[in-house]
Amino acid sequence: MMTILEKQIEVLKSEVPQVTDFFSDYGIILDDGGFTLGEYLEQLPEDFYEDIGIDQVTLLENLDGFLNQLNLLQNTEAPKVSEITIIGGHDKTGNPEHVELKLIRGSVTSIVGPTGSGKSRLLADIEWMAQNDTPTGRIIRVNGKKPDPELRFSLEYKLVAQLSQNMNFVMDTKVAEFIAMHAESRMIENAEAIVVDIIAQANLLAGESFTGQTPVTALSGGQSRALMIADTAFLSTSPVVLIDEIENAGIDRKKALSLLVKKEKIVLMATHDPILALMAEQRLIIKNGGIHKIITTTAKEKENLARLEELDNKLMSLRTRLRSGELIEES
Repeated sequence: MMTILEKQIEVLKSEVPQVTDFFSDYGIILDDGGFTLGEYLEQLPEDFYEDIGIDQVTLLENLDGFLNQLNLLQNTEAPKVSEITIIGGHDKTGNPEHVELKLIRGSVTSIVGPTGSGKSRLLADIEWMAQNDTPTGRIIRVNGKKPDPELRFSLEYKLVAQLSQNMNFVMDTKVAEFIAMHAESRMIENAEAIVVDIIAQANLLAGESFTGQTPVTALSGGQSRALMIADTAFLSTSPVVLIDEIENAGIDRKKALSLLVKKEKIVLMATHDPILALMAEQRLIIKNGGIHKIITTTAKEKENLARLEELDNKLMSLRTRLRSGELIEES
């Protein structure tokens, strides 16, 4: 069987286009020139390898590892998760949670309670797929079964994507480049189109627009959160999205939830915002570290939600006017 070193570079780039990115990370631009990969690497001078800080043997070992990982990603199918079930444990004083709650794709559940009541602990239990091995003693089932250990601890496939309260970028890159890197790591074929879609969706959520050329470090908190929500909706393979206090992110909350539901995510959000809480089909009341009650959103509450949204829109209009320097003098 022909080894990768015996393949013509032109053929190799056609069969495994990702090798171009692998070598470019080392400053090596693969020129075709009729060379095989082995011939091309052999003709590079010794001082070139010294300049890039790696010898040819180690470079080829790294290439082999890269190709093995690439093969694993391309040939391993992410498990299809249609539902998760939360089986209650106990609160901080040991009182049992009499809960067995099933959450399905496309559902939105809010988690409410005072600061320090245990909302984030519940999110963490779901993220870790707890098996009576966390302080709460809760158990999480996936598709009605105990999750496979490989799923719990997999680096390639995560059950949960979590959007935290604080989101800061430190990479020196532009928005489009950042999304493209994520798309390429997911082996997305139409990466360019996905990048455009994600930026467009993020701008629908953000209070202030940005472009693909905006540095990620220049994004505001709301813009960062909007970008990550759109990125999660389009690129994340995780079926469950955990959101911790989205109300202060400066984004369109209703559109954000609609986007995630449209992409068939199981959405859970810890919130103090009555609008967000009532947008969900149900809410978990957290008290003393435990799930105290589960309330299904009623028809009357949905009516009140419409009124709250009207008030919220008026407040948002006032904020916009203040930011643009207008006077607020109406009685």
